[in-house]
Amino acid sequence: MQGLFIVCLSGSREKLQFAAMTASVAAVCGRPVTVFLSMNAFPPFVRGAPAAPAEGAFGELMEGKNVPSFQHIFQQAVELGDAKIYACSMAMDVSGVREDQLASHVAGGMGLTKFLSEAETGQLVVF
Repeated sequence: MQGLFIVCLSGSREKLQFAAMTASVAAVCGRPVTVFLSMNAFPPFVRGAPAAPAEGAFGELMEGKNVPSFQHIFQQAVELGDAKIYACSMAMDVSGVREDQLASHVAGGMGLTKFLSEAETGQLVVF
């Protein structure tokens, strides 16, 4: 089955939520998924970081309705399917973040060149 490669650039709760749902459904359905976190999407995956801000009213509504967080959904994708989540090595360097500071469901750092090389054979989606 063709792999799904997800690039997360936005740090908004809504976009991270939809990226997580996409990754989780694809992974649970047997599709290999690779997620690449960069730019504003990267900081929420550092341990102890503040929650991702809502972009609009729907993000605030999700929080009030106890919708599972994007972190929880990404973690389920990793645990229940063939999903791997990587932090952009450049974002890690710029932020001074080490791999041991990443959320437990993030596999580590990866460079953009390697990610794009792996994505050549799959479908690429950007959030």
